[in-house]
Amino acid sequence: MYYKGWYHFFYQYNPNGAVWGDIVWGHAVSKDLIHWLHLPLAMVADEWYDMNGVWTGSATILPDGQVIMLYTGFTNESVQVQNLAYPANLSDPLLLNWVKYSGNPVLRPPPGIDSQDFRDPTTAWYTSDGKWNIAVGSKVNKTGITLIYSTEDFKNFELLDGVLYAFPGAGMLECVDFFPVSNTSIEGLDTSINGPGVKHVIKTSLDENRNDYYALGTYDEKAGKWVPDNTTIGLGLRYDYGMFYASKSFYDLHKGRRVLWGWIQESDSEIADVKKGWASVQSIPRTVLLDTKTGTNLLQWPVEEVDSLRLTSKVFDKVEVKAGSVVPLDVGTATQVDIVAEFELDKEALERTAQSNVEFSCSSSGGAAERGALGPFGLLVVADEGLNEQTPVYFYIAKGTDGNLTTFFCVDQTRSSEATDVNKKIYGSTIPVLKDEKFSVRLLVDHSIIESFAQGGRTCITSRVYPTNAIYGAARIFLFNNATEASVTSSLRIWQMNSAFIRPFRPEQDH
Repeated sequence: MYYKGWYHFFYQYNPNGAVWGDIVWGHAVSKDLIHWLHLPLAMVADEWYDMNGVWTGSATILPDGQVIMLYTGFTNESVQVQNLAYPANLSDPLLLNWVKYSGNPVLRPPPGIDSQDFRDPTTAWYTSDGKWNIAVGSKVNKTGITLIYSTEDFKNFELLDGVLYAFPGAGMLECVDFFPVSNTSIEGLDTSINGPGVKHVIKTSLDENRNDYYALGTYDEKAGKWVPDNTTIGLGLRYDYGMFYASKSFYDLHKGRRVLWGWIQESDSEIADVKKGWASVQSIPRTVLLDTKTGTNLLQWPVEEVDSLRLTSKVFDKVEVKAGSVVPLDVGTATQVDIVAEFELDKEALERTAQSNVEFSCSSSGGAAERGALGPFGLLVVADEGLNEQTPVYFYIAKGTDGNLTTFFCVDQTRSSEATDVNKKIYGSTIPVLKDEKFSVRLLVDHSIIESFAQGGRTCITSRVYPTNAIYGAARIFLFNNATEASVTSSLRIWQMNSAFIRPFRPEQDH
């Protein structure tokens, strides 16, 4: 949340080791979402109703300036309950001290809900009857549901009839987020906005496969129901097709935008985490908007403040990459870079390529090494000189028997590291590419992480790679085109990126 000049970030944290367990709330503040100062722990597990964990929650800033924090506590009897906390001193911009409400818990699992299937309250939204609503994730059998509660004072709650929406087969809905997006403006919307020109997003993290999904629809506040735009795909869209989970958005009233945070887990071994002494990072914060060109998906893009880390840049204009070739890009060290690239495919090759009924999918096909008439083509990042380690980020185009083109955007981690204890999956999905659009991608490369944003953020992939050779000064970038028939022309700009500073807050210097 944004409060009195500072962005506040609260996060799940184990102070006793780089493994799951002993979960409390860490707390950091920033002026710009990039450089962060660690504050003392915000909330620890010191009451019967949260002694087994201070879990996910959400902040709501009321019109009178009050800050309401609702969070899930895991009780001494292993029951998930919702608790209320608030700042001890609203005049402190750092919100260093938090008070847990003496009447906690304010919510317990309702009848018919398992004691361990009731968690992660959302930010509240204001309704036309003068009350606040929150959603809490749950499930009944295999159906994921969002329970809606109404309150006037955040201490007494009424469970509303029915559910906001039910997703059959989804299982437990974690970290539910519910927010409006405008279909007429590029401004973000406060969580309570509704009416004409507004769609509502339901986002959930699925416990069963550890991925974040969302759907667009219309919120009928009077009926307390959300109706999806597309009933056939259900939770068919993902924020991110890689390592990205338990995300949460907030309305940034300072800049009038909706900002999304995601958790990037480790995908090496727990032994490696313990050895390095830390586990997990946050993604770069992203702005979230409705893609008004398609109307069917969201756009995510790194917050503009990331650009402040850009240092020197190199421009590569109209580089031709012939079918079956690899082109090195001389940018020096390539472990902290921001890459903006566009690709144009040879139109004649596009037209003469035969139609095919071969099914393609990023995850089940042969990765960047599998050659097709029109792809794969893209970039090799976090690569060493001999390409023993490389992470291809690429487009692949399939021409169906109807003559139509389907574009896929993928990241292949199969050769990302010579280490044996790491995840080497291939991630990706189809992506809408509209008439007259070039194939475009932005990559933020940061040592072991690559965040990829294709077509302005229609499809995003966060990759967690653990190179052993392609590190520091040995990391390189290449263009590649593994198509069999089409050459590709690419134009790029690549910035070296400065480091963000992240350190403990020093009261005598930082106020």
